[in-house]
Amino acid sequence: MAQIKTIGVLTSGGDAPGMNAAVRAVIRTALARGMKVAGIKKGYQGLLNEEIVDMGSRSVSKILDRGGTILGTARCEEFMSDEGKKKGADICRKHGIESLIVIGGDGSYKGALGLSRHGINVVGIPATIDLDIACTEYTIGFDTAVNTAMEAIDKVKDTSSSHERCSIIEVMGRHAGYIALWCGITNGAEDILLPEYKEDFDIGKLARNIIDNRRKGKVHHIIINAEGTGKDSVELAKEIEAATKIETRATVLGYIQRGGSPSAKDRYYASIMGAYAVDLLYQGKENRIVCFRKGNFTDLDIEAALAEQKKPIDAYQFEVSKLLSVEAVLDE
Repeated sequence: MAQIKTIGVLTSGGDAPGMNAAVRAVIRTALARGMKVAGIKKGYQGLLNEEIVDMGSRSVSKILDRGGTILGTARCEEFMSDEGKKKGADICRKHGIESLIVIGGDGSYKGALGLSRHGINVVGIPATIDLDIACTEYTIGFDTAVNTAMEAIDKVKDTSSSHERCSIIEVMGRHAGYIALWCGITNGAEDILLPEYKEDFDIGKLARNIIDNRRKGKVHHIIINAEGTGKDSVELAKEIEAATKIETRATVLGYIQRGGSPSAKDRYYASIMGAYAVDLLYQGKENRIVCFRKGNFTDLDIEAALAEQKKPIDAYQFEVSKLLSVEAVLDE
């Protein structure tokens, strides 16, 4: 018998493909375990506004293939304060919500930690396209986002080749370079600019690389720029064109990376993580984060999870990206 009668679920922070699959898994697993589920609209803002609805099995029908989140999400300045978190905990108790499942990124986890300190049992599910949560090797939404970006870059590469241009393509990732690195390797980019290596940026070296490749017969040059580098892609394109005399254009992919139908991997991982989160509560666990580590779904104490601050880009993988781009030029 489940000791918890009612759980709440919300999605918070930036939306990510696969969030709906996680919500579906939470609700259907909870119902199967004899619990009621309260869906909280618009993240922590909706919690403070008491936008709370009962959710049944039919409420999550036909949402596996939908991007975004049916619960909605919003930023909430009020919830950043301790008073806001206390208010949120009081509202949970008012509505009979004994435990709360939070689907989101590290900022969402910090909010969940605050609720736990005011007596609400919480479980976090990692969902962010940035892949920047240190305690887990996988986050819901990354696979779809990187595939969306890869397909878009393939198209830009076609027109870049036709016009013999240099193309700078900016991808998302906030302060992390995972989308940029993956796209750089899978799209065969000649250069990748990562926030983790922004101190190494040298416009002169980049310009020389473009000129050298053109001399070797390379008719286009693709540069993947991670947004976390802080380098404006449009301005960078102007600088490169001035330095190389080669036509250079910037493309900012933007929010298309957040949308779209989630990949099989995102649907699968989100479903397992959603069910796992409910079963942690069913087993009487308190204040946990669901993780994927060393090939397994597991969980960590929320404070221990948030203490894992850094998740660096693998240096070997970055070196491989450079090696492969050079060999591609030699082959051509």
